[in-house]
Amino acid sequence: MTPDEYVEAVLELVERIPPGRVMSYGAVADALAERSGRASARLVGSIMARHGGGVPWHRVVNSAGRLPPGHEREARARLRAEGCPLRPSGVDMPAAAWWPDEGH
Repeated sequence: MTPDEYVEAVLELVERIPPGRVMSYGAVADALAERSGRASARLVGSIMARHGGGVPWHRVVNSAGRLPPGHEREARARLRAEGCPLRPSGVDMPAAAWWPDEGH
């Protein structure tokens, strides 16, 4: 998978995260690792920062549920509107984490 194809795969996966659910940067990387040969949460974060404006970027958080840096207020408002389980520190990961179906 080329770097451009990986960017597209990340964005396509983020588009599939259902409203009210989230994935961590690492979970996105892990979900694409076998297909892409890459498994870097940091790379996913970089892709989201550069290219994520057209996808539901607010549904990608860190592994502790912290919201995207610099966009916490907007992300919290969007997630709240979707009914996502929240905590004062961010997202309630055990309740909100989503994983794509196998084979997709």
